[in-house]
Amino acid sequence: MIGTPFNEGWQARPKVNPFAELSGHTVPFQPVVVPHDAMIGQQRTAPDGEATMEGGAGAYFPSVVVEYRNTFAVPEEYRGKRVFVEFEGVHRDATVFVNGDYAGQRPFGYSHFFIDIDRFLRFGQDNEIRVEARAHRDSRWYTGAGIYRDVWLHVGDVVRISTDGLRVSTPDIEPRRAVVEVATSVDNDSIALRTVDVVTEIRDAEGTVVATDVAKLSVLPRESALARQRLYVPEPALWSTETPALYNCTVTLMDETGEVDTATADFGVRRLQLDPQHGLRINGEVVKLRGACVHHDNGVLGAATFARAEERRVEILKEAGFNAIRMSHHPMSRAMLDACDRLGMLVVDEAFDVWTAGKSEFDYSLSFPEWWERDIEAMVAKDLNHPSVIMYSIGNEIPETGSPFGAVWGRRLAEKVRSLDPARYVTNSVNGMLAVMSELGALMQQAQQPAMDEDTGINTAMANAGDAMNAISSSELVSERTAESFAVVDVAGLNYAEARYELDRELFPNRIILGTETFPTRIEGNWRLVERNAHVIGDFTWTGWDYLGEVGVGRPQYIAPGEPEPSHVAPYPYLVAGCGDIDITGYRRPASYYRETVFGLRTEPYIAVRRPEHHGKTWAGSQWAWSDAIPSWTWPGFAGKPITVEVYSDADEVELLLDGASLGRRPVGAEHAFRTEFETVYTPGELVAVAYAGGEEVGRGALRSATGPLRLTARADRELVRATGSDLAYIDLTLTDAEGTCHTGADRVVSVEVSGTGELIGYGSAVPSTEERFDATERRTYEGRALAVVRPTGPGKIHLLASAPDCEPTEVVVTVE
Repeated sequence: MIGTPFNEGWQARPKVNPFAELSGHTVPFQPVVVPHDAMIGQQRTAPDGEATMEGGAGAYFPSVVVEYRNTFAVPEEYRGKRVFVEFEGVHRDATVFVNGDYAGQRPFGYSHFFIDIDRFLRFGQDNEIRVEARAHRDSRWYTGAGIYRDVWLHVGDVVRISTDGLRVSTPDIEPRRAVVEVATSVDNDSIALRTVDVVTEIRDAEGTVVATDVAKLSVLPRESALARQRLYVPEPALWSTETPALYNCTVTLMDETGEVDTATADFGVRRLQLDPQHGLRINGEVVKLRGACVHHDNGVLGAATFARAEERRVEILKEAGFNAIRMSHHPMSRAMLDACDRLGMLVVDEAFDVWTAGKSEFDYSLSFPEWWERDIEAMVAKDLNHPSVIMYSIGNEIPETGSPFGAVWGRRLAEKVRSLDPARYVTNSVNGMLAVMSELGALMQQAQQPAMDEDTGINTAMANAGDAMNAISSSELVSERTAESFAVVDVAGLNYAEARYELDRELFPNRIILGTETFPTRIEGNWRLVERNAHVIGDFTWTGWDYLGEVGVGRPQYIAPGEPEPSHVAPYPYLVAGCGDIDITGYRRPASYYRETVFGLRTEPYIAVRRPEHHGKTWAGSQWAWSDAIPSWTWPGFAGKPITVEVYSDADEVELLLDGASLGRRPVGAEHAFRTEFETVYTPGELVAVAYAGGEEVGRGALRSATGPLRLTARADRELVRATGSDLAYIDLTLTDAEGTCHTGADRVVSVEVSGTGELIGYGSAVPSTEERFDATERRTYEGRALAVVRPTGPGKIHLLASAPDCEPTEVVVTVE
């Protein structure tokens, strides 16, 4: 079927009771840009001034019931054709009406789905489609609401290629040729037998045809048929993370009248192997997964899933040293899969965060027993042609995995996935602690007792919370309870359970392990386990990219004697989790550079400085919280005050210089967990870290204090964007001195004005706690930075003018073609 974008012309409003409308209570529709997050523009509220898990999970946004409508012309020539609307994602409980009549629904907020609308259409007239969605304590964590992914209108003849009907695989690969199997499903909704030619072409990255085939296919009336063709690509270019070579497959149906239908798919040629002696191999090479868990929202855009937003995330994550993404905890968008294919990023795509046991009051567990199979089918159909996808996860921290009935569900899910895609692997991201929930109280007390007996207070207990979780997960009880759930999958996904890695090598010698969720503060030890154990194929940190909701789980915290235990959940107006290597604007935090060093991908030393206002306080952050350090040597008001400097390096030693004077030389590198600290007194100037290996200098890094008049700079991520509706321009706004050094201690309110062929669709900073909105034209910088996101509305020029107190205005121009 021919699909065209159906993102234009939508309007939205809060859902109105029709009886209330009869009494005169009307709420007007407003035009919106799809993809659209109906939640991000809502007013957040404080729940009686208290920090609550329910409110904090969703970043203190309210519940939303939203109604969309779109009026579109249906020409007379559509009569007798098949017409479908495809929604790539509507959160949640989507219900679709066409011309006032119920047309279909989808409870799960992350599945793409098709609505057959031709039977409701009025040909030669305008027609109305209406979509309702609601979000209310139904997901972890912030999830947004509404039509947050792309919409498509598909029109085809009664004989056509089925929706999601083109599937490409490469079952047999050799250096001189690859077998490409193309399976094309064809529907015949006519009342007569139809015979078509299935014409298939494969082209390489340059567009050259490298393989062709023609097969006849007869399809009985009111039935579907499958054409399976084997084509042979000579000298195949293999897809990998380093060389993500892509091919294109185009299938055309032909009959005596000419072309009937066409479909196309990009794919890659690559071979996967898995065993406990070698771990994961791609094209015969061992690959360790340097993984980032990535949650669903796009920061200042909320949940809206624009293709460029997804691509930019993948670009930045790859630049930071990651080679794999675990989409947590829902199926990945098609746009991000496309980006992973093009850029060479591996994917573990995850189906569900809940099965039958709910985690929130109104979550998907209410629909899972009836809908799980259709949602698994949708995920696999979306992923099947993408070479980046190497593994499916059937669940995340499912409590049922510790029971026989949960293992039965796991087997159903795993076998369903395998029946649809036998070429990829299946995992389940199990948290052993949650799998023995009924015995959790006694086990927690037993696991944490040694820490508390040391009489060192809550700080020690919190520091050892990860150890307590590991102790529970590696217990004999968890080994027994989860054995069947792990037996039904190809890879045992372990959340916060690195203590099982080497234990399971002895207990379960055929078990292959993936650290599907780990503490960011433990990457150094975890990565050593990954490197020295072949059966452990990688590590996925929670999280690679910061996200809205689960507020403050990774925030810096301190505690004084006599103060109460810090809360896991931060109070309103906290907004973000604070545990990402990369913040919500795409800026890399110190943890990202430390991780890159641990991975062996960075040789230059990196300097991060702890905020001097907290010097000497007792740290009480969680295991998800990195130190309270930023890459800045600009601390107004703290001259002469004590300050702590962190340096990350893989060298033998590092020397710290302040304006050329040595502050000492300290060992670093692998034997010292790749980090060291210097205690000094803050003096403005230039701070330089010099790394030495074997007594020779091997690299240096520097921080310089911002001085002189403040400047406001604006820089677009690209000078040229496209007027496609899915492209975006990201514009970094930074307060600097004349030399370009970011001034982290002089934040200002920055106003932006967009003119020309573009519109502002998101504006914000990475400030963790704020009442500012992302749909405003004024935002205060955070640590000297803010981010504006502009959507092209047509060819021409986009002008963004930015201004701030005590700064000259600045303008950036982006060309749209």
